[in-house]
Amino acid sequence: MPSFKSKLFVFILKNRHLMQFRFKRTTSVDERTDVQKLRAQVERGGGFWGKLPKDYEFIPIDIDGLDAEWMYPLNADKNKAILYFHGGGLVLGSINAHRSIVVKFVQDTGIGAMLFDYALAPENPYPAGLNDSVKAYQYMLDKGIKPENIAFMGDSGGGNLVYATMLALKEKNIPLPGAAVSLSAWTDLTNSGESWQFNDEKDTLCWKDAQKVFSEYYCGDNNDPKNPLISPLFGDLSGLPPLLMYAGGDEGMLSDTTRFAEKAKSAGVDVTLRVGEGLFHCYPACAPIFPEATEAKDEICAFIKEKLNIK
Repeated sequence: MPSFKSKLFVFILKNRHLMQFRFKRTTSVDERTDVQKLRAQVERGGGFWGKLPKDYEFIPIDIDGLDAEWMYPLNADKNKAILYFHGGGLVLGSINAHRSIVVKFVQDTGIGAMLFDYALAPENPYPAGLNDSVKAYQYMLDKGIKPENIAFMGDSGGGNLVYATMLALKEKNIPLPGAAVSLSAWTDLTNSGESWQFNDEKDTLCWKDAQKVFSEYYCGDNNDPKNPLISPLFGDLSGLPPLLMYAGGDEGMLSDTTRFAEKAKSAGVDVTLRVGEGLFHCYPACAPIFPEATEAKDEICAFIKEKLNIK
């Protein structure tokens, strides 16, 4: 049963617009929705996830035109790292909007993380964002970080890129990372999962129909959404590293995680699946606001430390 604190938090999320003296909140997205306004809304909400610690290094870098940023705690082991793929439906999101989420996992693992601003649709449809993701990983390898010392982590659309990037790396015969973590990964851009129906009335926090519109934006005019590099659920998942996957039990995108986990297990992958009862999209990002999110955060950090052999 969901905790009282998680229920209270959901209530607050649903009514944040009233606290900001707005009588309406964005509840749905269609082709007429102004993407730039949505992006600005996401940017304004970046600080909602918590304050940044003062004793951390935030080092901007340029990877051949790709904006990225290293985040380091004091005395971090720079031979091990998290590569974080931000969410936003492959249309929204940025380093700035996700920095205060990622720092939580950096704090408890004691290693650095690299965030990057991959190209967003609709201006830059597939394969632009995927190519940027491969470039970011290759940069880490070129800097001497061994693949077994890197953990991929991403939320929502960033979770899509976590898995699509690993499938692309397999095709290129580039070594895969040592582990991967996803929060409510969007693995199926055909949006064929049953949870879009059975959780339709429960999921009132995510924008209705955004998954349809954003899928069209990302796929562009000539790309098949069943392409495994667009929808990794349809790919060959054998050979992937250990995976830790989270989803909210009440979210529309639930089936994207549960089906991917089942298929990966059938392919011989070490998969740990966590479904938060009564919880919502990407709920572990909310740690330490309510107990379920904190437990997830602690498990994620323990998983990364174990798989990357962090003492």
